[in-house]
Amino acid sequence: MKVFELAEDGEIIKDKFVMHHLHENPVVKPEDIGLTWEEGGEVKKGAVFNGGAVLHENKIYLLPRCHKNYTRIKFYDEKLGIERYGFENYVSRVYVLESEDGIRFRKSGITIEGKTPDFSYGIEDIRITPYHDIYILTGCGKVKPPFKGTGGDRVAFYKTGNFREIEYCGIISLFDSRNAIPFFHNGKHYIFMRFHPDIYLFPLFDFSPVFSPKEHEDTWKKLYQEKEKYLLIKAGELPHEREKIGPGTPPIFTEEGILFIYHAVGSIEKEIAEIYGIEPQERCYSVCCALLDPENPWKIKARGVYPVYVPSHPYELEGNEKYPVDVPNVIFPVGCVVKDKKAVLYCGAGDRYVVVLSFDVDKLVKYLLEHGKR
Repeated sequence: MKVFELAEDGEIIKDKFVMHHLHENPVVKPEDIGLTWEEGGEVKKGAVFNGGAVLHENKIYLLPRCHKNYTRIKFYDEKLGIERYGFENYVSRVYVLESEDGIRFRKSGITIEGKTPDFSYGIEDIRITPYHDIYILTGCGKVKPPFKGTGGDRVAFYKTGNFREIEYCGIISLFDSRNAIPFFHNGKHYIFMRFHPDIYLFPLFDFSPVFSPKEHEDTWKKLYQEKEKYLLIKAGELPHEREKIGPGTPPIFTEEGILFIYHAVGSIEKEIAEIYGIEPQERCYSVCCALLDPENPWKIKARGVYPVYVPSHPYELEGNEKYPVDVPNVIFPVGCVVKDKKAVLYCGAGDRYVVVLSFDVDKLVKYLLEHGKR
């Protein structure tokens, strides 16, 4: 498969691991899948980004959130005390894309609309978890219009066996959350969750609360009430994680432990910026990682002191005429496919495109054990 032929191992520069960035990026652009419209005699382009990914029947399936017919605006975020970009008429749908080579994608004809009796303002950022002979799709269902206040995010679950028929399971209605990732390892069930600004890891007896969340509200309520027992990684301990962190891709299982990829928002200081050939950034997303103990994943064997990738191309930074962005300084890991120890990450870039990063799993694990924080 071409994407694995193009994927490289990543490199260590000045004691910092840097994931490989494919020359073919961005691999999916809005115009590639018909996310365009005409307005005032001008052709406008939408957005395709933040897609979960999986290798199924010799194809890579990618499930990005997709938007069109929206207007970009600026608003003042009182919580952060800064101006940010927002959008009017913004409703997320998830397209099911497929590819034989992992680089060139086409629409399969299946769309997750994000309109259910539980929520009706879109679905975003789906992660794909293999589980026995099915896949669990976990996204963010919007119970309020995006950018119209807070508290509108709910964890939403779907399942599929073939990506042609997708069944809605329900939402966790009790609390505001996003970026959840269930996973199964060594006979045990878990789910990563983000309660702003930190990452939590909850144990589950089985996946009944995932497949029937409404029927298991007591389970979710108890976990939420006791959530501080399950704190995994706290934001603010490192400059690039100063504002917030959140689960990224489903975990990668290795002989040394569970490799956990997550995203962070904070500042990118000079010593990191110089490696990527960019200026220091006050507010920037980045890709980060940690190695968790396989028997007790709340025990962190090693955690990266530095990000393993930061935005460094126009479509990840401020954009340009060829590649305008909707939100600057964004790289957002959501999908991960591993083959023969080579991992490819499908990431959102600039809230507008899909890019691929790659690394050798053993090389990154070894780096974490030698250079990571314990």
